[in-house]
Amino acid sequence: MSSVTEINTAEVDQTRQLAADAERVIVKAGTNSLTDEESNLDDEKLDKLVDDLADLLERGKEVILVSSGAVGAGVGRIGYTGETVEESQALATVGQSHLMRRYTESFERYDQKVAQLLLTQHDLENPERFTNVHNTIETLLEWGVVPIINENDAVATQEIRIGDNDMLSSSVALGIDVDLLVTLTDVGGVYTGNPKEDADAERIEAVGRNYDEVQSIIDESSSSQFGGIQTKVQGAREVSEHGVPAIIARSTEEDILEKIAAAKPVGTLFVPINGVTDD
Repeated sequence: MSSVTEINTAEVDQTRQLAADAERVIVKAGTNSLTDEESNLDDEKLDKLVDDLADLLERGKEVILVSSGAVGAGVGRIGYTGETVEESQALATVGQSHLMRRYTESFERYDQKVAQLLLTQHDLENPERFTNVHNTIETLLEWGVVPIINENDAVATQEIRIGDNDMLSSSVALGIDVDLLVTLTDVGGVYTGNPKEDADAERIEAVGRNYDEVQSIIDESSSSQFGGIQTKVQGAREVSEHGVPAIIARSTEEDILEKIAAAKPVGTLFVPINGVTDD
């Protein structure tokens, strides 16, 4: 049990059920959830992710995937680590086609069609452009196609430095009215310390009214090697402030999305600020 102030058990249970009942789900998968230590796309990891997404599709849910991994896949294909923004952008153009090829092949095991959308923050902030994005996603979902969204790294600059897919996923979640945001990462949620460095770090089960306390812990324990937990928490917090539950969980956990759909406790749950009432 973590030392962070706990929030109301009834609120946590109610939010888990809210997450389980979600009809439209956006899942964000990080680079480490898709690549091996040499930055090659890991077929086993990618297939597992698709298997997990298929669990939601089989339940009749609409699924949107926000996928990182293009730059990492490019590194694996070219064998060169980009040291500048320009090099990272070029690597992304190599990796993106490889990434989508693998997604297409993996989803075909379920006779499931997918589509690619490459976006920047500008696409979300410009009303006319976002209307087009919104209409495209709605049409794809109506057709039963899974939209796969990635940051358009070839033209992005600031975003490529900070791994903005975390914020991209929360912005899309709010813009197209999803019912749940799930962020899959290589750690099991939010912890009281950096779990990669601190053996005593404990997982925080839920974040709600204790957000300020949790944020203070993150600010103290996070580092650039910690997988960008700050932006993951920020994105989850953003959607929870708009009444949408969010979960940060470990991508390698068996049947992770199926467990969420069954209202089982996994990862760290973000309780909607205005979405759960006191009874």
